[in-house]
Amino acid sequence: MHPQPVSPDSLCFLNGEFLPLAEARVPVLDRGFLFGDGVYELLPVYGRRLFRFADHMARLERNLGRLRIPNPFDRDQWLAHARRLIAAQPAEDQSLYLQLTRGVAPRDHVMPEGLTPTVFMMSSPTRAPTPEQRHQGVACITARDFRWERGDLKTTSLLGNVLARQISADHGASETILLREAASGISYLTEGSASNVWVVHEGALLGPPKSEHVLEGIRYELLRELCEEVGIAYNLRPIPEADLRSADEILLSSAAREVLPVTRLDGEPVGHGALRGKPGPVYGRLYEAYQRAKILQSV
Repeated sequence: MHPQPVSPDSLCFLNGEFLPLAEARVPVLDRGFLFGDGVYELLPVYGRRLFRFADHMARLERNLGRLRIPNPFDRDQWLAHARRLIAAQPAEDQSLYLQLTRGVAPRDHVMPEGLTPTVFMMSSPTRAPTPEQRHQGVACITARDFRWERGDLKTTSLLGNVLARQISADHGASETILLREAASGISYLTEGSASNVWVVHEGALLGPPKSEHVLEGIRYELLRELCEEVGIAYNLRPIPEADLRSADEILLSSAAREVLPVTRLDGEPVGHGALRGKPGPVYGRLYEAYQRAKILQSV
């Protein structure tokens, strides 16, 4: 499920006004433009209904609080604005993007108080991962996690993630899986450039623990719930690089990818035995459970 190009005539929301995207303008002194001083969310929309809306709003509120940016709307207001944008799109399945920056001020690194946040929203049609990707899995490449120390903040300052994702694009891979070296000299899995990363060992789904180096994706809680539903053990613990490379399965999760199997890592097949280089059974059960959740957990 990847966002598609948006028509210039598409309706967007900017600072309280609904207008065509081509007419939207932001001042050059906006701190989002100058510093990337803002936060964002990308919400999946299935059949014109928002998926896990409350979870996305809770994360937005946490990040606004950490950056000391006031939230201009309550959840009912966010939902009303979102539904108007969704209704204006012809597609049933969409990606709703919302962004808040600190606002407009003279250029200075210090965070000024009392600014009015800049609020922007748009919705675009999406394309789900192809049947071929679901059936055959995708290739990923690993890289050193060279980004800053606050990966837990979902900010618009995404240059590190852009550079990381470009590594995989340059190698014809779907995602860059990042490894961060600890004081012990051992490298541990953090996440992908635009996704959370999971490994399967002995039938259990394992993910990196929540920390400042990892964005707490909405699918962290969702996959925990789905694992409980279908009887898969779920655990968050540090995952050394050796465990990543010896995994029975590797999975990606994100708003765009939902849950997707990784079948090649750095050119080598993932897994063991007859399932080496193929999507595994844990992926299959979680994918089916995810599709049920899309129906039950959308508003």
